Amino acid sequence: MALAFLYKAHYFFINLSFIFLLGFFFVFLSFSSPKQSSFLSFPPLSTNPDGCRSVESLNDAKTKCFYIETHHPCDTSGYIDYLNLFYCGFGFSPLLGHIVLVLWLLILLYLLGNTASQYFCPSLEGLSRVLKLSPTIAGVTLLSLGNGAPDVFSTIVSFDGAASVGLSSVLGGAFFVSTVVVGVISICCSSHCRVVAIDRVGFIRDLCFFLFTLFFLLLILSVGKVHILLSMIFVSLYILYVIVVSTSHCYRKEHAELGSPLLESIEVEQPAVQSQESKQIVKFSPLLDWVLFLLELPLYLPRRLTIPVVTEENWSKPFAVASMILSPNLLAILWNSRKGEMDSQESITVFLFAALIGIALGIIAIERTESSQPPKFILPWLAAGFLMSVVWTYLIAGELVSILVSIGHILGIRPSVLGVTVLAWGNSLGDLIANVAMAVNGGENGAQIAISGCYAGPIFNILIGLGTSLLFSSWASLPKPFQIPKDPSQFVIIGFLIGGLVWALVFLSRKQMKLNRSLGVGLIAIYSCFLCLRLLESLQLAYFGASEHV
Repeated sequence: MALAFLYKAHYFFINLSFIFLLGFFFVFLSFSSPKQSSFLSFPPLSTNPDGCRSVESLNDAKTKCFYIETHHPCDTSGYIDYLNLFYCGFGFSPLLGHIVLVLWLLILLYLLGNTASQYFCPSLEGLSRVLKLSPTIAGVTLLSLGNGAPDVFSTIVSFDGAASVGLSSVLGGAFFVSTVVVGVISICCSSHCRVVAIDRVGFIRDLCFFLFTLFFLLLILSVGKVHILLSMIFVSLYILYVIVVSTSHCYRKEHAELGSPLLESIEVEQPAVQSQESKQIVKFSPLLDWVLFLLELPLYLPRRLTIPVVTEENWSKPFAVASMILSPNLLAILWNSRKGEMDSQESITVFLFAALIGIALGIIAIERTESSQPPKFILPWLAAGFLMSVVWTYLIAGELVSILVSIGHILGIRPSVLGVTVLAWGNSLGDLIANVAMAVNGGENGAQIAISGCYAGPIFNILIGLGTSLLFSSWASLPKPFQIPKDPSQFVIIGFLIGGLVWALVFLSRKQMKLNRSLGVGLIAIYSCFLCLRLLESLQLAYFGASEHV
């Protein structure tokens, strides 16, 4: 019953916050002047956090508002100019402005994780079944992408002008998962009076490859620039990891569950836990269910109407037809908005072309689908669902990075600090809940699967998420190398991260690979020390030598 109450309270808060903000913005737009409502805009292709630094040196909100409206110092990757909104829209009440931004930040974090779990992951799981991938390959490729989608897309988006945020969020997420999540799992297992021994070969393999990845990243950061060849090698390291895992799996088929970091197992077991919760929720209050359903519609409908879903439990022919019609139009809107030419002849042509494609796809969907069950040939539907979930995740991630950068400038905190804390925590909470639940309720192999996921996931996020970002950035910088923003605090994060991995390796090796409370307390203490240093830096009591432009 406690889980049911927390579940409902979480959704109630998120959806009620969105309704409040939506109503507030409508009222604000109705009673504001055109200048005050200029925070809504179509963004350019890049961000310029350095230009925002000039705003911080000004004194009062009115002066900052005038400077922002006349000079436009801050380009943004989002659709809302948050600095304009805060200083011009909420200049009369900074406290209300802070509340609105924090609520919107929480909603964006929820949308990012919910889109990945409800739309992105089902598409990947369906593609895995259709392509007949082995569990091991699926676990370290498609399903790892599903688990790490928020981190990956946040990193890719942030490298378009705010690379320090992307670097900090990936490293901060990896640090949080490999210390706090592993620590909580160890404490929970010992609290339940269970003696859990981790498979030595699989653990050492994953942890050593993790360390190798971090040392390679240290090399890149030390050089300070990356060529396209080096970025390709960095991404290709994950292919090497897949080969190592697959080879290990082939030699240890009888111990596959213990020998490989099968993130698929987490995905398979997780719905059972959610199902238990849903049964409790149904018994809780039918009236409250309806209230939550109505509150969730503004967050649910836009994605449901534009992302094709073909799972048995969520199949709906009306929604499927609508998604086929509307998804090309959404792509056209986003394409034209990014080019900044919403009323040109070219944009009108794009809109008409998208409308024709949408109508044609809608007619095909009406003729070739049934109301009772999903279509038998689902590969095109899965591909479309994958594409649109990527679009939505990328869109939300861009807005999330934009508001983090803006909050950093408003509070005078470097955006990279918010990336390694707020963004990393938001993207990692799902790992904390899923992995701890798996370790406690997943049977004798649950803890092994959870621990494996705590190392395989960060490896994927660093090599694929960060590696892809470096690859795109170095490609855009050709023929010159891409200059990585100088931020010595990144070396501090990696140092603490390596320290946590070494502590886990040494401790488990000396304790016959058995999880216990001492391991968990030590890992959480290492993370707490890092947070203390970050806090001292924010209070300007410590200095990592970070550049002013990160």
